[in-house]
Amino acid sequence: MPLSTQSGVGMGNSVLYMSMSLDGYIAGPNETDDNGLGDGGDRLHEWVFPPEGEVNTRIVEEFMSTGAVVAGRGTFEPAEGWHGDHHDGVPIWVLSRRPVPTWASSMPLVSYTNDIAEAFRAARQAAGDKDVLVHGAATAQRAIAAGLLDEIEIHLIPVLLGAGRRLFEASGSPGRELERIRVLSGEGGVTHLRYRLRY
Repeated sequence: MPLSTQSGVGMGNSVLYMSMSLDGYIAGPNETDDNGLGDGGDRLHEWVFPPEGEVNTRIVEEFMSTGAVVAGRGTFEPAEGWHGDHHDGVPIWVLSRRPVPTWASSMPLVSYTNDIAEAFRAARQAAGDKDVLVHGAATAQRAIAAGLLDEIEIHLIPVLLGAGRRLFEASGSPGRELERIRVLSGEGGVTHLRYRLRY
C-alpha cells in the first residue's frame, strides 16, 4: 500500500512526471554536463517550454503546484539546483551519497540526504494535501523498490530517439502492476498517461 494512504486523510500523492520517447528513452545518447538531455533529448521537452495549448498548460500547472520536491543528485545538480527554488518556494530534498556541494549549501530550501524513506516522509509532511513532485529515473526506481512512489505520469512524445537512457533500464526493482487512471491528448502530439502503482 502506498505510504500516502497509510499516513492519513488529506495527504497528497508522490508523483513522477517524465517525458519519454515512443521507444522508451528519457534522454538521447551522448549525455554530458554540457549536453544534459543527450543528443535529440531536447525534443522530449518541447511541449513544456512554453506549454502548447490548453491540455499541456494544465499538466505544467499541475506539477508546478506541487508542495515539495524529491530529486536525485543527477537531476538536481545539472539543473544548477533550479537556483535554489524549483517553484513557489517549496522545499527540495536531494538524494545523494555525496556531501552537499558548496554552491548548494547556501540554498535554504534544499536538504541533502541518502535516506529515501526520510526524504519522502519529510516531503509529504511539508506538502500537506498537495502532491510531491518526484524527479529523476534513479530516484523513481529507488522509490518504487521501497514502496514510496504512488503515481507515474508519462508524457509520451511521438519520436524515436533510437538510443540513449531508458527510464527503467536495469532497475533491478521487482515487477509491479499499474492502474491507468488518466489519458490526455496534449497539443503537439504528446500523450499524457497517468498510472497508479499497485503494491
